[in-house]
Amino acid sequence: MKKVAYCVSLILLLALLAAGCGTSAPPTAPPAAGSGTPAAPPASGTPATPAAPADAAIVVVSREDGSGTRGAFIELFGIEQREADGSRKDLTTKEAIIANQTEVMLVSVAGEANSIGYVSLGSLNNTVKAVSIDGAAATVANVKSGAYSISRPFLIATKGAPSGPAADFTGYILSPAGQEIVESSHYIPVEADASYQSSQPTGKITIAGSSSVTPVMEKLVEAYNAVNPNADIEIQMSDSSAGLTAAIEGTCDIAMASRELKETEAAELTPLKIAIDGIAVIVNQGNPVAELSKDQVKAIFTGDALRWSEI
Repeated sequence: MKKVAYCVSLILLLALLAAGCGTSAPPTAPPAAGSGTPAAPPASGTPATPAAPADAAIVVVSREDGSGTRGAFIELFGIEQREADGSRKDLTTKEAIIANQTEVMLVSVAGEANSIGYVSLGSLNNTVKAVSIDGAAATVANVKSGAYSISRPFLIATKGAPSGPAADFTGYILSPAGQEIVESSHYIPVEADASYQSSQPTGKITIAGSSSVTPVMEKLVEAYNAVNPNADIEIQMSDSSAGLTAAIEGTCDIAMASRELKETEAAELTPLKIAIDGIAVIVNQGNPVAELSKDQVKAIFTGDALRWSEI
């Protein structure tokens, strides 16, 4: 009943926001309880900060199955089980509410006082609060030093070696100019290739995949267009698995992934690391919790810890 009431409230709130703003719809329509997106924050953009959770039930918010951020998160926190056949079983609680984009995750946690979720460090903003993990704050400096171990690669992948316009754009991403954009976007850059010189190719490039990689990719495309105004680049945001599948099937030129490739994907694609990103565990701004251990995060997301008083 709680989830039904929650989703009804969400639908009403989203309708009011849409009517009040007169702009486009939210990132996604609210799906059914247990498989959709929680409430949006107030229209002013100020996160909800009601009373501290105290003995309240924890509202777990997770990403969708195809999300690279979810894949990396469950691996890094041990929220998975190795099966006899070598596959991995995701142990995320079935009570988790699903946010199918980065922005939806941020909106969800900002709008629910008792919630907890996770997001790319580069996408973190002040509508939510990042908690320290095992005493280390989620910062770029701590990811670089290794003090904050919750990190994963940002990859692009192509069917075979990139060629034509895709090869030129890939070269730009790894150039000093491209990696400067990566660093200014609060990600950790990889070693830059100072030999890059644009060949000014023409033709369309289609890039598809991770919503976590998309923000920095949009900045890279914008900067590349200034170098090569003939470029025609389209970004299709979805998730890592969908982007990698599109590259395998030939419906996009470059896939974006926020996790390592699976063996079946690596057999079909050529991956290239373009950045390193931390994953921040986030709570509502009104939540007094400032630090969690990896074991506590695991207990929350597997459903072993159900109330904030248990943490």
